[in-house]
This record gives sequence, structure tokens and C-alpha cells, in this order.
Amino acid sequence: MSLTSDFLFYAVIAAAVVAVLTTLLAWNSVPGPRAGRWLARLFMIGLCQATAVAVLGLWVNNNFALYSSWNDLLGEPPAADSAPSGALGAADFHDLGDRVSTTEYRGPQSKLRGKVLVWTPPQYDQPEYRDYHFPVIMLLHGVPGTPRAWIKGGHATTEIADMMRDGRLSPAILVMPRVDPGGNTDCTNIPRGPQTATWLAQDVRTLILRHFRALTEPSGWSMAGDSTGGYCATTLPLQYPASFATGLAFSPDDFHGDPDIVPSRTLRRLSDPIRLVGTGIRVALLVATSRHDPSSTPANAQTLLAAAKAPTQVAPPLIVDDGGHNWGTWRAMYPKVFGWLNAHLSPPRKPSAPTALAVGQPGTAPLPACQHGDRCNPQR
Repeated sequence: MSLTSDFLFYAVIAAAVVAVLTTLLAWNSVPGPRAGRWLARLFMIGLCQATAVAVLGLWVNNNFALYSSWNDLLGEPPAADSAPSGALGAADFHDLGDRVSTTEYRGPQSKLRGKVLVWTPPQYDQPEYRDYHFPVIMLLHGVPGTPRAWIKGGHATTEIADMMRDGRLSPAILVMPRVDPGGNTDCTNIPRGPQTATWLAQDVRTLILRHFRALTEPSGWSMAGDSTGGYCATTLPLQYPASFATGLAFSPDDFHGDPDIVPSRTLRRLSDPIRLVGTGIRVALLVATSRHDPSSTPANAQTLLAAAKAPTQVAPPLIVDDGGHNWGTWRAMYPKVFGWLNAHLSPPRKPSAPTALAVGQPGTAPLPACQHGDRCNPQR
């Protein structure tokens, strides 16, 4: 039975209700000696608590898409040789409704296999846009998490889509790939291990260019991510500037890397965005976080800003006064941060038209000033 199936969720709810009713009805009628009756009652209380916790856990997982399967929950990703067969680079997209399609893709360069979700804006199918190619925003989930997290928790296909509808964000293709198809590596290529950076920055990009009308120049490609995905959305554009010109990070992990995930100090240093922003790479970066987020402190963002050297430009971070490490905090930032991203992302255009924005002018578009009643406080 699937971890995310509705049947499992409602079955556990039913089990919780039965456990409570059984406890109420049987509390005073448990037979046996006194010690045995107390043990039976303790067991019934424990069963009520266990089923209630299971209901809550499944509800949180289903709403935030933390784990997609039992193997995922137990930290046992499927082995590469156990994955369904299929030619490297082959993809068969299936329609999920609401303009979302999905495929299980085997990257021809990384040899990794993972799920990729794609949402296309309404304009994509409109006759007047028939010959247009669209910019791409790659949305990277946190770990634990799944690509659906950006739909369920991040409301990408509703709230971000609404921004496209009312003109605050140019129509763009939203791509939601698995960020840890070979296990969590902080989106790093591990020697003799998972080539996660290659999977995201090259294989998934090739997939989209092959199957969708997407712009090819780096100014037409952006990454946005939360938590671990935020770390990746900062690091990967710096490592692959010929593919991505913009990175947007919501509460990213510590930019110095996690030695428990990438033990090699040399490898962590090579991937450290604080070092990379000082090497003259032409990309635009923005970090958004909260003063009270224990997982991503404002100092992390300020250090990145201070280390940047032209032509790399890091926008002053958006640091809100309230909120934690959660989607509610990040979604409240959408109008400001995606407004910033819109200033750097090429709009849809016909392939024959000249590119209006080669790679943008990173960091030159200021965040809108906070209005009365806003809880944000952009740092200057």
C-alpha cells in the first residue's frame, strides 16, 4: 500500500476512531487481576496515541510531500539496477491534470533516475503564443521532500501561477525535479558516487529543451529552492552559469556545506557559494529567510552578500521579522522575491527575435519597498 495513498490515510483515521471507542467502551470491563487490567488499559491508551500520531504524520507528509514511498521514508532509495528499464535520456510524460505532467527520467550523463514534474502556463497552448519559447523556473525541494512539495506546500501551480496571470511574473514553465535521486548529496557530484549536480543542471535541462518550447539562453533559466533546495539554487547557477543566470534561495542550508552529507572538505569548498561568488561569475542571486529560522540564519545570507565580487552580484537579502522554516513563511515572500526574479528572467519570445536580456543585470532590480502592515524588512 502506497505511503501517500488516500486509502491508507482514511484507514488510519478509522483505526484511530476505533481505538478511542474501544477504550471508552472497554475501560471498566477489562477482565483479570488488577495488574492485568492496568496493563490492558495502558495498552489501549498507547494504541490511541499511536494511531493519532500516525494520522498526524500522514497528514503532514501528504500536505508537504516529505516522503513519496516507504523506501523513501526508511532512507532506502531504490538501487540504480532495480529501476525500471528504459534507454538513457528517454522520457514518457503523463498528464496529471491542472497543466502538470510527469515522467520518470534516466539522465544520459548522470545515469541517475528520478521523477520530474512540469507545469506549463496557460499561454503555452494559446494560439497567439504558438511560436513562442518560454523561460524556465526550476523549483528545487528540500530534503526530506519530493517534487510535489512545491505543489502541495508551495502552491506553485496556484500562487505562482496567479502572479503570471496578473502580469507580476512573465509566463514561465515550472520544472520540479527530484533533487536526491541517488540519495542526498547537497546537489553535489560525488566522485564514484551520485552525480547530482549533473542530473539537475544538465540532464533535467536537456529533458525540458527536448520536450518543451523552452528558451535556450541562460537568462531564460532560473533556479528557486527551499532549505536544501535553496542551497542548491544558490550553488548550481554559480557552477553552471552557461545554463542558469539566476538563483533564488528560500532559507538555504549553511553555505559551508554539511560534513555529514559531503565528508570531503575539498569537495565542500569547491561547492561553497561564498567562495564562488568572489570568482567573477555573471549570475544574479537572492536569499530570503527569517530572523527566527533556526535552520537558516540571516548571517548566512549576509556573508554571501559581503563576499560577492563583480560581475557576480548578490541582491540584498530579504529577511522577514517573523516566521520559521516553513511554507507559510516562504509563500508570504512570493510577491517580492518572484518580482525580483521577474526582472532577470527573459520573457517568452519567438526564437528568431533578438534576446532582450542576455544574462540580465544581476542585483540591479531592488526589492519593492515594504508597505504598511507588511511583516518584511529588506536588508539594505
